[in-house]
Amino acid sequence: MTSFPTRFESTLDLARLPWFEVRGGSRLAIAADAADVVGPVIDMHTHLAMGYLRKLAVDVTVETPATSYYLPVTLPVDLEGYANVNFDAASMFAMRVDLSAMSLTGTGMRRTHTAPNLLRDMGDLGIARSVVLPIDWPVGPQNTDVVLEACRPHPELVPFASVHPLRRDVDAHLRRHKAAGARGVKVHPAVQGIPPDHPKTVHLCGRCGANGLPVLFHCGPVGIAGKGADERCQVPRYEQVIAEHPETTFVLGHSGALQMEQAVAYADRYPNTLFELASLGVDAVRAVLDRVPVDRIVYGTDWPFYHQGLTLARVLIATEGDDVLRRAVLHDNAARLLGLVD
Repeated sequence: MTSFPTRFESTLDLARLPWFEVRGGSRLAIAADAADVVGPVIDMHTHLAMGYLRKLAVDVTVETPATSYYLPVTLPVDLEGYANVNFDAASMFAMRVDLSAMSLTGTGMRRTHTAPNLLRDMGDLGIARSVVLPIDWPVGPQNTDVVLEACRPHPELVPFASVHPLRRDVDAHLRRHKAAGARGVKVHPAVQGIPPDHPKTVHLCGRCGANGLPVLFHCGPVGIAGKGADERCQVPRYEQVIAEHPETTFVLGHSGALQMEQAVAYADRYPNTLFELASLGVDAVRAVLDRVPVDRIVYGTDWPFYHQGLTLARVLIATEGDDVLRRAVLHDNAARLLGLVD
């Protein structure tokens, strides 16, 4: 087995791996001679800037000179641990401010979390499609409408919808979003403040299946979201909804995160589950590849929290020597789920 480094001085230092190069002095890109080796890629897990208490003040259709990722590209990177271990105190604080107080403004890092910036990063890394995931609340601004509008001119961007489980008439919202182009539904128990085993969440997921929409759950505690948020995301709390709705396809975002071992146990019991790899360390990615059927694993990055190259590097390391597995994880499984033909 080929040995690759997993610790780097910065995100750009990933160019020490054989699949990457630095482009324009400041952007990590797929090396010209590695494009065929990596192949087409579908990222199942990205976000644009979102509004919370008031209407989004960021124009997500505007390109800016650079993207400000919540994990700065200047920080050292260890691909072995869960992704958030790479934050230092200053960047963690800056992220929390940007996601809270700065959400009321059009400034801060979030002003760079736009569709053109995502497309630019995708072009650098050979990513053919990215799924864009909004997160909505029962009242207030609806980020789904922003995502659907921003993705409409760009077939490379695949919009999902968000319907908060506590909203009235979830069926009507699901039908409207599907008619507008949504290919699935994002549910985030930590951020939306409602656990996956709540009767309203269970009902919403059943209606998603009835409307032919897969559900991408944030799944598992991440250790930085706060005690209440992590408690809502405990992996055992997902089993009820998965078991009660075999007609709904569930993509478990982060594959259970810090509870990956518990999450992958669902693979044998529930064929309606897929496992998404965003934020997992290299050894955790290998564990998912070993324990989950090859046709039920998908690549994701959680952009703009992290540069898309970080999870890509982990998957490339973990799949080295198995081109069939690599193609399935990076592209074919997601393409089949989304009904896409590249």
